Amino acid sequence: MRYHFKKYPIDILLFLLWNITLLPVVLLNIEEIIRIIIGLPILFFIPGYFLIFVLFPIKNEEKGIKGLERIGLSFGFSIAIVSLLGLTLNFTPWGIQLVSVLLSLFFLTEGLGVIAYYRWKTTDPEKRFTISLDTSRFKYQTKIEKILTIFVGLSIILGLSSIVYIIVQPKDIDGFTYFYILNTDKDATNFPQDILAGQDTSVILGLINHEYKTITYTIEVWLIDESTIFNETTQKNDTIYNHAWFIDEVVVTLNHTEITNDKNKTQKWEYNYTFTLTKIGYYKLAFLLFTTPSETYDSQHDYKDSIHQKIKNSYRELHLWFYVG
Repeated sequence: MRYHFKKYPIDILLFLLWNITLLPVVLLNIEEIIRIIIGLPILFFIPGYFLIFVLFPIKNEEKGIKGLERIGLSFGFSIAIVSLLGLTLNFTPWGIQLVSVLLSLFFLTEGLGVIAYYRWKTTDPEKRFTISLDTSRFKYQTKIEKILTIFVGLSIILGLSSIVYIIVQPKDIDGFTYFYILNTDKDATNFPQDILAGQDTSVILGLINHEYKTITYTIEVWLIDESTIFNETTQKNDTIYNHAWFIDEVVVTLNHTEITNDKNKTQKWEYNYTFTLTKIGYYKLAFLLFTTPSETYDSQHDYKDSIHQKIKNSYRELHLWFYVG
C-alpha cells in the first residue's frame, strides 16, 4: 500500500513544529539527552532541507532533484548555514553564546520553513515534491533484501547512537588562567626600564579565571639576578642564577568566568601593585603564579639554588627587566 501526503506538506509542518520544540527544551534546561536528540536535526538537517525546498519545490523532473540528492544536500547546506551563522554572530555585540545562537538559528529556520511552505502552496500540485510511503515494497522483499534492509537500519541506529554517546559522554574540560601585566596606563608595552633605588614603581597585575572552578591564586614576586653563558657541550645558552630574593606575595580567590567576546562582561581581577627596589644593578622582576598556598620565605635569604625549580613549578610566569640605579 502506498501512502501519499499531497494535501498537506507533512515534512515541512513536522520540521517547523520540531524547530519550535527546541526553544522550551533548551531554555528550560530539559534533560541533556533530550536537548541533543531535538537539537541535532536542527543543526545538521532541517535548515538545509528548507533551503533546498525553497530552491527546488518540484519533484524529480526537468528542474527537480532526486530524493537522495535532496537528503544529501540538506545535510551539506545545514552545516554551511550553521557555520556562516556562527561566523556572523562572532562579529556582533552578542557573540557566540547559547541564547544568541539559539534564537538566531530558530528564527532563521522558521523563516526558511515559512518560505518553503509558500513555495509548496504556489507550486502546481502535480509537480511539487511530496512525501510518500510505499509499504508494499517491504511485503515482497526477498530474504536477502530483508537482511540488507535490517542491516542498513541497524547501521543507522548504531551510527546515531555513537554520535549521541560521544556528545553526552562526560569530557575533561581544559580550563586556563589568563595572567597579565600592564603599565599604569593599562598598556601591555612601554614599561619603565630605568628606575631609581628606593623609588616606588607601579604596575597592574591581572587575572581571569577560566578554570571552571573557584581557585585561590598566589602571585609570588621575586627579584632575580641572572646571566646567560653558552654551553659548548649542548651548543645552547644556559641560564645562571647569581641571586634570587623573595620580595612579596599577593593572594586572591577568583570564581570561574565564562569566555565571551564582550570584554565589558568578562569578570577580571586587576590590582595596582607598587614595589620598591633598593639593590643597584640590572635585575629581572619575576611574577610567579601558583594555584596552591605559598611557602614561607625569608626576604634576606638568597634562593639562587632553588629559584629555577620554583619557576619550573609555577603555573604561569611573567617578568619585567629593570635597571636600578
